[in-house]
Amino acid sequence: MDYRVDEIDRVIQNAVKVMEDSKMQVYEICEAARRELLSLTRELDKVLQETSETIEKVDQLERDYRLARIRLTEVSRDFVRYSEKDIKAAYEKATNYQLDLMVYREKESYLKARRDDLQNRARNVERSIERAESIGSQMNVVLDYLSGDLTQVTRILESTKNRQMIGLKIILAQEDERKRIAREIHDGPAQSLANLVLRAEIAERMLGTQELEVVRNELIDLKTQLRLDLGEIRKIIFNLRPMALDDLGLVPTLRKFVQDFEERTSIHARFEAIGKEKRMTSALEAAMFRLVQEAFNNVHKHAEATFVSLEISFLEETIQLVIRDNGVGFQVEAVEQQAKKHAKFGLIGMRERVELLQGTIGFESGVGQGTVITIRVPINAELRKELGDYGEQNA
Repeated sequence: MDYRVDEIDRVIQNAVKVMEDSKMQVYEICEAARRELLSLTRELDKVLQETSETIEKVDQLERDYRLARIRLTEVSRDFVRYSEKDIKAAYEKATNYQLDLMVYREKESYLKARRDDLQNRARNVERSIERAESIGSQMNVVLDYLSGDLTQVTRILESTKNRQMIGLKIILAQEDERKRIAREIHDGPAQSLANLVLRAEIAERMLGTQELEVVRNELIDLKTQLRLDLGEIRKIIFNLRPMALDDLGLVPTLRKFVQDFEERTSIHARFEAIGKEKRMTSALEAAMFRLVQEAFNNVHKHAEATFVSLEISFLEETIQLVIRDNGVGFQVEAVEQQAKKHAKFGLIGMRERVELLQGTIGFESGVGQGTVITIRVPINAELRKELGDYGEQNA
């Protein structure tokens, strides 16, 4: 294929300039968001400190008010020992404590509302920063490719053809996966653990009172929440790299995945293994698991299905996966063309990964007819380096 180097060079240089200008704008947006986040964090720290002090003050006033009422009751009953002046003084003291307690309780409510608002704003700014960083990262990857030696770019264009962007897609997929994992940990276990710490502090302060039953109920709730958080952390670890994949093999891991998928999504799921299982290389088993994982996630997100099945068959020299669902279906060619046009991974990403495994993949679907995905891969396939790196990064 004859490429005109001068024209390609001009196009690339223009693209580089546009990308660099856009990258600077994204950087400025990101820096402004970081400054806002720093300001919010500082204000939040002050509010948290003031909230803690106010809570302590409320606790102290409640104790003082309780003692003052006891004192008022005592002097009001004994007219022999205490004069009217003593009764008046005890009444005024109790009243003052009551008014102070009302003021500080109102202040506590205001500070808690302010704290929640600042935390929500900080989370929104953090999400904006993550999106800006993701865009900046993608721009850096593109700039690295565009800024390389033009003769090397031409050689890549001639030699790779349809696979020329596989490396880029893998890098972007890795970045997206890291961002997703960070968000899962931040929005899930991290937030929940922070809440548990606050509730534990409250329970600790309550130990000095006589409300032991309330403390006991609080500790029971804490234990229940900890179990839920532990389950969430285990799910994140399983999604990163199912340990059963190395210990037990592909079939038990897929069976457990299908069971968990049904429990998590309420979509009826069935698993069937045909033939005697054959162990493959760790990277190949991980790649097959990721293909099934992506197919099932697509069913959950897009198919609107009530049933999905996975059939794995161990043949003489190949392994075959068949994923069926009874969802809304789609026009395969139209979806693939749209994916190419908008540079989305989806079906194209699955097809490219199967080709890297020296295998084949077929999609059978139609509007209202459900979908069948058939994947065949040689059991002794030699993985190309790109996919091996991708598997290790996602392990």
